[in-house]
Amino acid sequence: MPNPETPALDADAARTEAEASEQPIRRVERDGVNYTLIGTAHVSRASADAVRELADSGRFDAIAVELCETRFKALRGERDWKDLDLYRIIRQGKAGLVMANLALGAYQRRIAEQFGIEPGAEMRAAAEVAEENGLPLQLVDRDLAVTLRRSYASVPWYKRLYLMSGLLLGVISSDEIDEEAIEKLKQGDILESTFTEFAEFSPELYEALIAERDRYMAASLREQNAGRESAEVLVVLGAGHLKGVASHLAESHEAPEALRAELCAIPPRAKWPKAIPWLIVALVFTGFYIGFSRSPELGWQLVWWWVAINGGLAALGTIIAGGHPLTVLSAVVAAPITSLNPTIAAGMVTGLVESWLRKPKVSDLERLRFDVTTLKGWFRNPATRILLVFFLSNVGSAIGTWVAGFRIFGALS
Repeated sequence: MPNPETPALDADAARTEAEASEQPIRRVERDGVNYTLIGTAHVSRASADAVRELADSGRFDAIAVELCETRFKALRGERDWKDLDLYRIIRQGKAGLVMANLALGAYQRRIAEQFGIEPGAEMRAAAEVAEENGLPLQLVDRDLAVTLRRSYASVPWYKRLYLMSGLLLGVISSDEIDEEAIEKLKQGDILESTFTEFAEFSPELYEALIAERDRYMAASLREQNAGRESAEVLVVLGAGHLKGVASHLAESHEAPEALRAELCAIPPRAKWPKAIPWLIVALVFTGFYIGFSRSPELGWQLVWWWVAINGGLAALGTIIAGGHPLTVLSAVVAAPITSLNPTIAAGMVTGLVESWLRKPKVSDLERLRFDVTTLKGWFRNPATRILLVFFLSNVGSAIGTWVAGFRIFGALS
């Protein structure tokens, strides 16, 4: 049976943990494996020093960290933005996910620049010690893309725009990050602290962002250490995850492989929202039919309003994003048509046109991590400008659909 109680420690181990006593530590024995969980502050040099000292004690057979492969590569500076293929990203419908990743990275860099503290230093220290001592490094957190998708899917549709706009505005704001926000970082990590405000009023978001990851990390630890009886494993994770991971690690009886698969699945979208765009299309065509049945002049007037309002607002969004004149023209042409075909968004057309006309240079992609920290940088860098064109032309087209629709039926009533 799993035992969450702290096993007896030898004198050297007790001394090492006493020296790291400012960091919360829990010990859990599960399936014959002894886990030492240390809860850290992700913006604290003291946490990094404590982790390095504990990891370098010679007591451990493996080191586990609260990272996924994507975040681990970013931490080590291995994420090469020069390989960013925006044309492919837009075609595959992943532009929103890339924007969220860039926004999170911008938030992290702002903290580093403002406080001279590099978030994640304790994770890097743990990884370095593992490499120096030839120890297995276990990445136990869920993939960032999966967490973002499940978080987005968990929020009701009417809160999603608020969530996305809040994230974007928060990370490009020129305001300094206050001490309260830093204290929240000391209890969690970059990802969850960015969404703290939303998680507080959204139990669904809290579940996807924090509680699910606790369960996932506990399951990942059990799976990666299966059959390693008597092994000593050091687990480095944010203080906000310590209680949850320790509890699930000690008490969960679910099969770890099945649980991880369940927590990585993207929940299917409700079917009824998919019917709304098609309903709007049906209503618009009905309006056109009524207009032409009354008189050709009225029918063409309604068509003109649809094209002018929808295309005009999509073009306005493209102009605000700093799109090329030909991209603006593509918004005028595409938006009225794509709004009548819910399988294609206006932003897909404008984003592809902008990426074709202004393909980012290698130097633009190398500056990306710095440019995303300021509002001016988002508009100046061709790579992020393409994403803004995609996003703002979509917003303009969506607003235009409703405005033109009400105008059409107002004329028919």
